[in-house]
Amino acid sequence: MKQVSLAGLDVSRLGLGCMGMSAFYSGKGTDDAESVRTIHRALELGVTLFDTAELYGPYTNEELVGRALAGRRAEAVIATKFGLLSHRGGDGGRTLDGHPDNARAAVEGSLKRLGTDHIDLYYQHRMDPKVSVEETVGALADLVHAGKIRHIGLSEAAPETIRRAHAVHPITAVQSEYSLWTRDPEAEVLPTLRELGIGFVPYSPLGRGFLTGAIRSAEDFDRDDFRRGNPRFQGDNLQQNLRIVDEVRAVATEAGATPAQIALAWVLAQGDDLAPIPGTKRVTRLEENTAADSVRLTTAQLARLTAIRPPTGERYADMSEINH
Repeated sequence: MKQVSLAGLDVSRLGLGCMGMSAFYSGKGTDDAESVRTIHRALELGVTLFDTAELYGPYTNEELVGRALAGRRAEAVIATKFGLLSHRGGDGGRTLDGHPDNARAAVEGSLKRLGTDHIDLYYQHRMDPKVSVEETVGALADLVHAGKIRHIGLSEAAPETIRRAHAVHPITAVQSEYSLWTRDPEAEVLPTLRELGIGFVPYSPLGRGFLTGAIRSAEDFDRDDFRRGNPRFQGDNLQQNLRIVDEVRAVATEAGATPAQIALAWVLAQGDDLAPIPGTKRVTRLEENTAADSVRLTTAQLARLTAIRPPTGERYADMSEINH
């Protein structure tokens, strides 16, 4: 597996998103033992970047990742997140909370659950409009100086917020949704990151599974799968969006690869300053995804994929927490 540098943090070109092992997608077939095997296989394949968050579960995904990496901590770059659960007031309820006190409390819980004395990359999961980013990043900088975190990241931050944060302490990476299914960062976020020398971590690079070609109907989801309520997977939107995966599938057939590998290869072709984190809880899917590192798209294939029209529908039913 090739390596890339996110503003000085060396990681595998493809990381592993661990969220779906514990949260949000269908619980059908959830198997912690298989998830641990997937993480171990990722290490064998040269994957070093593992992405989690206190929100996932909540808490159970960090515990799972911690168990899986026990005894192998030195092989991994652990990224986790805070800011969507409040630890001020004692109830741990879900709400935007970028207060320094919340950051300090959250990191202690994450360290304990992950079984480590430091977190390699610590993201503010969503921006809190009630707390200035300067105040939040100032508290994170103190955690860097204390050795509890190594690098600071932001998730779903707007360009001006990124600039303000970076002026307080160097930001190593920004994480946002990015794929042939969601290309919003191309307009302003990616140019800002490249100007400032900040790395980019695309999440959901397979369009929440859509670009694999396995999803043709909302009935393909279990009742507890959050994608059932996602606007892009509903009604006429879904029918219109199927054209995207059909085009990806056509390129895959031509290239002798799977649709997932083509979708990931397109993201990888966008630069050496990004490290997508496709998520899976299955060894077979992991092996398929990591093989995308060897797929080489022709100039014509890249152009064909880039020309695909954006999907119909919002990314989330409620976009209020996005891009502050």
